[in-house]
Amino acid sequence: MAKELLILMLCFVTLVVSVENQATMTPAAQPMPPKDIDTSGFTQGSLQPQECAPRCTKRCSLTAFKKPCTFFCNKCCNKCLCVPPGTYGNKEMCPCYNNWKTKRGGPKCP
Repeated sequence: MAKELLILMLCFVTLVVSVENQATMTPAAQPMPPKDIDTSGFTQGSLQPQECAPRCTKRCSLTAFKKPCTFFCNKCCNKCLCVPPGTYGNKEMCPCYNNWKTKRGGPKCP
């Protein structure tokens, strides 16, 4: 009986310690675009339609699927008037670009 009580107390202490550790952890910082790139055009409505093609060419520069990437990037840019920085990710900078989904629920914009 004493052995079972000891095991139960150890489990309880372990649980309490793990909960306290989780409570003191700070959330991870949100990624920011690199400092060496131009940050204009990353928020919704901040681009002119004629600025979409060069931004999308840069965004799709590293993919093996350049033609579909560029097509959908331009489609998204013409609707949202923004293109996220870099060649991948950073979609949180442009919510319209990030939230436009396909019929199946996948991301529409590269």
